[in-house]
Amino acid sequence: MRTGRPRSFDREEALERAIAVFWEHGYDATSIALLTEQLGIGAPSLYAAFGDKRTLFFEAVDRYLRTYGAFTQQALDEEPVGRDAVERLLREAAAAYTRPDRPPGCLLITAATNCSPQSADVAAQLRELRAVGARALEKKIAAAAKAGEIPARTDARALASFYGAVIQGMSAQARDGAARKDLEHIGAAALRAWPSADKPGLITGRTAW
Repeated sequence: MRTGRPRSFDREEALERAIAVFWEHGYDATSIALLTEQLGIGAPSLYAAFGDKRTLFFEAVDRYLRTYGAFTQQALDEEPVGRDAVERLLREAAAAYTRPDRPPGCLLITAATNCSPQSADVAAQLRELRAVGARALEKKIAAAAKAGEIPARTDARALASFYGAVIQGMSAQARDGAARKDLEHIGAAALRAWPSADKPGLITGRTAW
């Protein structure tokens, strides 16, 4: 029985390189020509191994979430106290977004920048993946309110949205060249908005204006 020709490249290594390309350039700006150049393979080999660009991109995103971006869910899962989880999340984001051996920022944020109407479905899926993270953070904050760590009237969704906006801003700052210490200062400032049992904080169950 005839068998197909063996691949002349390491698929796992190629996937790692694809993550870096999408991370650095975003989805729309990453062409097949750029991918084949950076992965060191021809277009037929790329299509045979990964399918089309969209399929490769979401495989790269899945790998990113299980590796480079795993710190987000780990902080929420491993820290029993809500404030500790958010503090760790901000601290580790500052470190992850500025590592010298990786593109700056967060892939889920940077890859969606300037998506064309033709890539609306890609942008929508990235938006949903970010929303999954926001809901996980909201759940952690709601649990903190239920446990009495923060006032019961704290608006968990609004507070989660606030910290999500901070993290997206940290990613943008990293893309603009901010250093880890700069992002740590942003995170420390944002953490002052965290309420405590005897201090409502900035975000409660009613609008401040």
